[in-house]
Amino acid sequence: MAETRLIQGRYRLIDVIGRGGMGEVWRAQDESLGRNVAVKCLKPMTPHHDTAVTGVLRERFRREARVAAALQHRGVTVVHDFGEDDGVLYLVMELLDGRNLSQLLEDNANLPLPVDDVVDIAVQVADALAYTHGRGVVHRDLKPANIVRLTDGTVKICDFGIARLGDFAATSSRLTGTGIAMGTPHYMSPEQIGGGQAVDHRSDLYSLGCVLYEIATGVPPFDDEDAWAVLVGHRDTVPQPLRVHRPQIPDYFQHAVLDLLAKSPDDRPAHARDLSLRLTRSGDRTPAAGLPAGPAPLPAWPVWERGMTGGHHATATTARALPPDHTAGLTGEWTTGTAVRAALARQPVRRERPTPFPEALAVLASRHSAGLSLGRLGRWEEAGEVHRSVAAEREHTLGPDHPDTLASRYEVAFTLSRTGRAEDALRAFQQVAAGRERALGADHPDTLAARQETAYVLGQLNRHLEAHDGYTAVLAARERALGPDHPDTLRCRHNLAFNLNRLGRVEDSFRMACDVAAARARVLGQDHPDTLVTRYEVAYALGQLGRWTEALDHYREVVAARERALGADHPDTLVSRREVAVALGWLGHWQEALTAYTAVATARDRVLGPAHPDALASRNDEAHCLAQLGRHDEAMALYRRVASLRDGRAV
Repeated sequence: MAETRLIQGRYRLIDVIGRGGMGEVWRAQDESLGRNVAVKCLKPMTPHHDTAVTGVLRERFRREARVAAALQHRGVTVVHDFGEDDGVLYLVMELLDGRNLSQLLEDNANLPLPVDDVVDIAVQVADALAYTHGRGVVHRDLKPANIVRLTDGTVKICDFGIARLGDFAATSSRLTGTGIAMGTPHYMSPEQIGGGQAVDHRSDLYSLGCVLYEIATGVPPFDDEDAWAVLVGHRDTVPQPLRVHRPQIPDYFQHAVLDLLAKSPDDRPAHARDLSLRLTRSGDRTPAAGLPAGPAPLPAWPVWERGMTGGHHATATTARALPPDHTAGLTGEWTTGTAVRAALARQPVRRERPTPFPEALAVLASRHSAGLSLGRLGRWEEAGEVHRSVAAEREHTLGPDHPDTLASRYEVAFTLSRTGRAEDALRAFQQVAAGRERALGADHPDTLAARQETAYVLGQLNRHLEAHDGYTAVLAARERALGPDHPDTLRCRHNLAFNLNRLGRVEDSFRMACDVAAARARVLGQDHPDTLVTRYEVAYALGQLGRWTEALDHYREVVAARERALGADHPDTLVSRREVAVALGWLGHWQEALTAYTAVATARDRVLGPAHPDALASRNDEAHCLAQLGRHDEAMALYRRVASLRDGRAV
């Protein structure tokens, strides 16, 4: 961009003050208000980005920018405005007079900062996170470059929401071989690395622990030139105490930072406010759990959604993925200008419909996000109630075929599917698909997503022929619009292969699953969860074809990959290990099968508890194996134990 460019006839770009993977930050003059501002300009999408990805990025940018603009705290950078100018997405923020923490370390020859400064920074960042987390907003990319200390000592967090667009743009085109969007691995939490674990506000606390460790000692907790080695350190290695690097660090501060760096989110402080209280209590050297009662933490959501939390995301252990993120939130192109007029022109005249106020729409978008969070927690009934309420209000305000109304209707259908109401879910998905076809077109990605979910629910209802027709039609449209190797196309082909198996067309299912597994390995990486799900289907089909030796080899490869990517005790890893035992049994290797079944049962007892249905199923497997080995007394004793646990009786 030329230095004289004027954005939206208002923001005069003066000079570049920062560059990154997502674009440039300019010092600019707001000519309407006569003040200096910072304007972040996101790079235009290059030709290799398809139009669907570009559209989703724009929608996500608008949603994240709206979230960032709603944050008002002295510790969070103020967002004044956002929009699009000549194809370039831009964000207008306050111009900060200071240095980010990376720059402060560089200014200090990469030596640690003074201890008093480190503690002050920690307290201010913790206060800012307590505010944002209390409003259900998680940063997800906290690092030294996103924390600025002003010349007056005030500390501010930058890039709420917008920082995450970089990960999205990267993962939309390709992922690394491990399936991880590589950004700044030195500050990623273990749950971000694993991909199958819940990511909530405590992930920010872990990242803050990494930042504080570095500015206090001069080095990150895990420092290696190899990015994978750093990620493995976060996941598996206990960090060295800070005082190993710098003996002057107070003991209470070392304890606080190491608590932030706990591998399990449950072992970290529950709230950023806990950290702030620990550091501001003079001479406090005890863990957070030992604090005397202090002020209650902020509620996780506004008053109107009390009881909801922004906590865990659901982890899928089936072939089905969660709905695309871009269906959530409010899109700017549908709230102003010709798009609204065009949408209304296609609908019956309803003169009583009120003019949508931005504040009311923002509240609905926030409530929609709250419903998504409840779903990620597995609280599907509550999520359904929220989405039904939002859908009704959006329909009244925006109309039945507005994309945001349909996004809420889509989530209602999804919650119905997850709560066992497949017939109701089918009707709801069919209505959403019809509405999206009217509003967006038959081949729009959102329309295809609804049609694909319709096929999935038909499969749930054992209407596999109809599901096959649905998947086939969606696959043809996705291949036309996105190409054969796009992740959405591959997801549809995977589902079609799965459905072919249920139709009894095992050979066809096997061939298609092999093709999808190879394509996903090429596009996403060998160890990506989607690749492994399809490789699991390949192994399953081999077993059905009686090719148990090959099935066993495939299952063992999946187990090894899932242990690397997810950990030995992850539910998906344990499912794969159980299938290894099944294959061993079919091959007559009952002693090896018993060892494998027992290992899975022991792990499930430890992770889920001995009375969990999956743990009980594993003990039944173990008893069956004992019977096959002629150890009938042991088998009967184990069957009785399982029955007692299932009935809730003491064993």
